[in-house]
Amino acid sequence: MARLVLLRHGESSWNLQNRFTGWVDVSLSERGIAEAIACGKLLRDYAFDAAFTSTLIRAQHTLYEVLKANAHTTHYKCLHETGSDWYGHYQPDEHDAAELEIRVSEALNERYYGDLQGLNKAAAAERFGAEQVHIWRRSYDVPPPGGESLKMTAERTLPYHHTHIEPLLREGKTVLVVAHGNSLRSMIMHLEGMTPEQILKYELATGAPHIYDFDADLKLSGKQILKAADAMEKTT
Repeated sequence: MARLVLLRHGESSWNLQNRFTGWVDVSLSERGIAEAIACGKLLRDYAFDAAFTSTLIRAQHTLYEVLKANAHTTHYKCLHETGSDWYGHYQPDEHDAAELEIRVSEALNERYYGDLQGLNKAAAAERFGAEQVHIWRRSYDVPPPGGESLKMTAERTLPYHHTHIEPLLREGKTVLVVAHGNSLRSMIMHLEGMTPEQILKYELATGAPHIYDFDADLKLSGKQILKAADAMEKTT
């Protein structure tokens, strides 16, 4: 049985401030760190064969907190798929089998919000008009100025899913992807056969692992959503 775990990073400092973040690299908030730690407890007994994350620090921080608590991951190596070619240049060694391979890819980055990045959402509504901002946020194929629509985000995320993640699932592997609300929405849309209208209404909380199981033909056989908030409450 193949298994795919999709996890949106913990709350970021700009999530807390209600700002458009996009590709700006901001840290996790205090709550976001707690969510990541709680997710690590929820996923402690999952034996991951591979992991994927974006180039943005809030997703990577969440991933490392999850792996820190994992009962099966003692060592890992990161292969960066953007930037310098030197990142991916290495000679495989016999010890590699004991290391979890993490792929770091720009393809999994959050939706690029262009001119909205850094703006408080209320301030953006004042500047551009509430109706226009609503269209940019809630339409599938209308991008903000200089940015991406959800459709454009899917056009980079889904090919990556097909070429890098699906082959591992076809081998019956357990794969962890820690990324962002919109890059993960595009994958969920594909996995669950949703329409653009359905995925736009889909709420993907921070710190809430989505667990998908597949049969030998890679057909979806089960879905479960865990909540970091539940684990956090148990420890308070």
